[in-house]
Amino acid sequence: MNDYPLLDAIDRPARLRELDRKQLQPLAEELRAFLVESVSRTGGHLSSNLGTVELTIALHYVFDTPNDRLVWDVGHQTYTHKILTGRRDGMARLRGHGGVSGFPKRSESPYDTFGVGHSSTSISAALGMALAAKFNGDARRTVAIIGDGAMSAGQAFEALNNAGVADADMLVILNDNDMSISHPVGALTKYLARALSGSTFNAARRAGEKVFGASPSLLQFASRVEEHVKGMLTPGTLFEELGFNYIGPIDGHDFDSLIPTLQNLQKLKGPQFLHVVTRKGQGYKLAEADPVLYHGVSKFEPEIGIEGHESGGQPTYTQVFGQWLCDMAAVESKLIAITPAMGEGSGMTAFAGRFPERYFDVGIAEQHAVTFAAGLACEGMRPVVAIYSTFLQRAYDQLLHDVALQNLPVVFALDRGGLVGADGPTHHGAFDLSYLTCVPNMVVMTPGDEEECRRMLTTAFRHDGPSAVRYPRGFGPGVETRNTLDALPIGKGELRRRGKKIALLAFGSMLTPALQAAEVIDASVANMRFVKPIDRALIVELAREHSLLISIEENVLIGGAGAEVARVLDETGSPARFVRMGLPDRFIDHGDQSRLLAEAGLDKAGILRAAQTHRDNE
Repeated sequence: MNDYPLLDAIDRPARLRELDRKQLQPLAEELRAFLVESVSRTGGHLSSNLGTVELTIALHYVFDTPNDRLVWDVGHQTYTHKILTGRRDGMARLRGHGGVSGFPKRSESPYDTFGVGHSSTSISAALGMALAAKFNGDARRTVAIIGDGAMSAGQAFEALNNAGVADADMLVILNDNDMSISHPVGALTKYLARALSGSTFNAARRAGEKVFGASPSLLQFASRVEEHVKGMLTPGTLFEELGFNYIGPIDGHDFDSLIPTLQNLQKLKGPQFLHVVTRKGQGYKLAEADPVLYHGVSKFEPEIGIEGHESGGQPTYTQVFGQWLCDMAAVESKLIAITPAMGEGSGMTAFAGRFPERYFDVGIAEQHAVTFAAGLACEGMRPVVAIYSTFLQRAYDQLLHDVALQNLPVVFALDRGGLVGADGPTHHGAFDLSYLTCVPNMVVMTPGDEEECRRMLTTAFRHDGPSAVRYPRGFGPGVETRNTLDALPIGKGELRRRGKKIALLAFGSMLTPALQAAEVIDASVANMRFVKPIDRALIVELAREHSLLISIEENVLIGGAGAEVARVLDETGSPARFVRMGLPDRFIDHGDQSRLLAEAGLDKAGILRAAQTHRDNE
């Protein structure tokens, strides 16, 4: 029995466009079943993709892709797009080593018009593409698809502001699936969306502008009448003021709304804005009931679902942070916790429940999160910004000027430092030690285990200046944490193992493989703890007692922790040979986390190879 008769016949959108309109809903049902089946075997983003099935089908059905450009925002809702554009077989290795990326990727397909993994870039990129088409005399259409969460970021509004006056033929689709900016109101809304996007209404508006153009007062009157009519029926005043023709909201799961409206908008000139309302997890009851839980999933049985949130055993670094945050807040009333839309991912759920008045999820607005924290710190509060390493990159200017320049006591709890695995190069925290260490006034710490992470967070909180505690995704070596709030002396590492000839200087997550390798070659191992200020005395001691020093970090080599070690050795005139190990000077693709580390040489075997090679060359 063929479970997917319609889907089997579609290897590219041109085949989709050959279908009768009546076949689209059965196709959507097949796609949902395939998504649940496929993602349950590989893991990945589920609820967001279930919510965009009809919208994706409608876009490829109406627009001439890939000639017409679809520009997706964030990209974690593009699985249907990938399936319809010839990558269905590749879904079996979704986000796996050498498999299909979980996000749009230009090198993967001509249908992926813009590579993306961070939010709120679609409108900017689409505007560039639309204007390029205009300059080149191309008739292609450009569509940006952005979620309501991504719309909270400043870049989205910067792009809207520019697009409204740029005279570009482009369509922005707001996929409203969570914030419920407004709600569809049944048949009337469907009718109005089709009418307001149709040629009759828009022709009448253009004719009115010509007729009343000679009389500013009459033109102003007509404009106000139109504004009031649309204002009573649609909530798009903001987008209209930015220069867009606003249409909606319409039901994003209703082909009878989507197809005619998109067909009408396809014919219109200038900036258009379509507001669609969808439901995360649509069509899979468990995901509908808890779309947050099913946002990003590991492998599971579709009939059973995800049976629990917690591992039940060893805590992750994220959970260690979450527990520390609650414990510190219980004794420090000035602690304020801030996150840019990653409360659950950063382990802040318990804190939000216990201290709701001190918890601020500011949405996808990393720049605001950092300057907001700076403002709190100016008035004596002690803000803790919980943020992924890759997302702090988006607020680098604010980190520099608003926090570090003013030497304000803001703690950055930097989750997902190093390689994260399946989410790939847009999410790897490969650069933070480099971009943080060069900032004056910053204290930068890298814990080697769970208890050390807790102590470093306390150290950061007690420090009267900016600081960052950078920890990896997932589990540590399994060191039990205590319920104390003890700090560490700033800038002091520790010698964890004393050996001969070779000294391994391990930073953060590299402590465990360094200790494992040291047992084989009888090397000394230093748990460096601090990248800035680095322990100069410990480095000088190790250089004096060993002929070969090897620094090891899960960060790019350029400007990282090893660069700080090299600086100390150079300044002190040490004769010891020095080798740096870290991530290579390239973007690392998605895949299994441990395999990626092994390929970079950042595991026990890689450290042994490096030590043997350089020892033999002495």
